[in-house]
Parts: sequence; structure tokens; C-alpha cells
Amino acid sequence: MSVTTAEDLLVDELKDIYSAEKQAVRAYPRLAKVVESEELKEALTEHLEQTKGQVERLDRVFEILEKRAGGKTCEGMKGLLQEAFTQAEEIERGPVLDAALIGALQRVEHYEISGYGTASTLAETMGQDEVHDLLAETLQEEKDTDEKLTEVASSVNEEAIHGAEEAEDELDDQDEAEASAPRKSASRSARKKRS
Repeated sequence: MSVTTAEDLLVDELKDIYSAEKQAVRAYPRLAKVVESEELKEALTEHLEQTKGQVERLDRVFEILEKRAGGKTCEGMKGLLQEAFTQAEEIERGPVLDAALIGALQRVEHYEISGYGTASTLAETMGQDEVHDLLAETLQEEKDTDEKLTEVASSVNEEAIHGAEEAEDELDDQDEAEASAPRKSASRSARKKRS
């Protein structure tokens, strides 16, 4: 699509957001499967349902503008979601992965906030009040989701930190046990030789 006017730009921004939301709808159930925190799983599930509503809202925006919704792939969202899936493959399930995924999900939210903010402001400036109102509603939902993820992060991060400390303590205990084990067997051997 050639972008030469403000309307072209608005439609291009909306197509990008539309693709981003569709990708998120497909990704969130997969990410929810690897999450252990019930609070995070619940936030993901709630936002999935909200995102489906946001896609419907975008469909309405395209109807108002008398434009076709599809035809563009949001490469930014594709990259952000790929990073989240890579983390899910590389980090063992548990609080550390949950903390990493919160970060990935907040990057997604910030990307969407930026897209909706741009499109909403452009629509308002163009006098597209109904489009602006629909986009502003979604923009607020994205901001609310980001805040919710920040709240969830406080407890998940705490678990990740304490879990890592406990794992480190266990490793230290194992190292000490292994280090003292050869000495015990060596001292037994020495006693056997003396007797």
C-alpha cells in the first residue's frame, strides 16, 4: 500500500495494529500453557478475551472507514512474540520463566499502546470522532493490562528471586557434600591401611 495522505497513514497504522492483535490472539493460549503463576495465567486469559473484543472493535473501525482490514503483517509484533516463544523454550518452567514472559508481554503492550496512541490521535485530528473513540477505548484497555502485568510482576519476581536463592543454596549444599565425600573415603582407606 502506498502511503501518501494522512488517511493512507491511518489505514496503514490500523492494518498493522489489526495484524498485531490477530497474532496476539493466536499466541496467548500457547504462552498461557507454559506459565506456572495462576495470577499470570488468569491475566493472560482475561487479556486474550479482551483482545478478541479489540479485534471486533477494529473490524468496526474498518467498516466506518470503508476499508479492508487485512493485507499487512505486523513484523514488530511477530518479532516480539518470537522473543517470548524463544524464552519459553530456553528457560525452565517456573517463576524465572514467568518473570521473563511478563517482560515480553509488557513489551507487547507497549508496542500496542504506541500503535493505538498514534492511530487514535491521527483519527481525532482528522475529525474521525467515532474511530477515535473506539481506538481510545482500546488504548485504555492496553494501558490497564500493562498496569495489571506490573502488579503481577511484583509477586512473580519475588518468587523468581527466592527460587533462585534456594536453588543456589541447594547447589552449595551439594558442592559441600561432594567435596567432603572423597575426604571421608580417603580417610577410611588410610585407616584400613594402618590396621
